[in-house]
Order: sequence, then structure tokens, then C-alpha cells
Amino acid sequence: MTTALHTTAATQACCAPLVAAPLDPQDAEALARTLKALADPTRLRLLSLVAAHEGGEACVCDLTDPVGLSQPTVSHHLKVLVDAGLLTRDKRGVWAYYALVPGALDAVAAVLGTQLRR
Repeated sequence: MTTALHTTAATQACCAPLVAAPLDPQDAEALARTLKALADPTRLRLLSLVAAHEGGEACVCDLTDPVGLSQPTVSHHLKVLVDAGLLTRDKRGVWAYYALVPGALDAVAAVLGTQLRR
């Protein structure tokens, strides 16, 4: 099943590093969406909480207390992270569980070219 989530992660993984070549318009838009999602302190915290959670996934019910926000607000932030291709969402009964997309953060780092090539 191909979704926008998987397409975004795949696009990021294939983008040329910024230090090697300029981004084309589509890659720049995909990267901007991802960076916009990461630019919020609450979303960064949620991303780290999910990644560090036992088993590498967390229920939205596990994330409200640590960030001190209501469930609807946390769900909104998690949706932004899912739409940006950084988290997956798995609905189980009335709860949704979130996990980091494997390689998504590595793909962002690769595009940004964290190591200068000489």
C-alpha cells in the first residue's frame, strides 16, 4: 500500500544532499514539509518520546501527560508528524499507536548533508 507517508519518506531518501547538488522544486517542497513538522518543540518532544518508548511505539494515551497537553492537541501534533512521513499510525480499537518510520530521520540528515564532502 503506497500512501503519502511512504511517498514522503521515499522522496526524502532519494533527494540529493544539499552540499552536493541543489534540490529540485518537488524535493524542496517535501523537505520543507518535514522541516516544518520538526520545527515545533512539542512535535520534537513527541517524536523523541515515541522513539524512546518501550518497543519503539507509543499510544496517544501515553503521550498526553509527558507533554502536558490534551489528547486532541497531542493527536493533532501526531497527525502532522504522520503527514510529514516521520511517524506511522496504527489504530487498535479506540486508541492509535505511533512509531517512528524507519530511516525517516536518517533521510532528513542525509538530505541536509550533515557531513561536508571534500
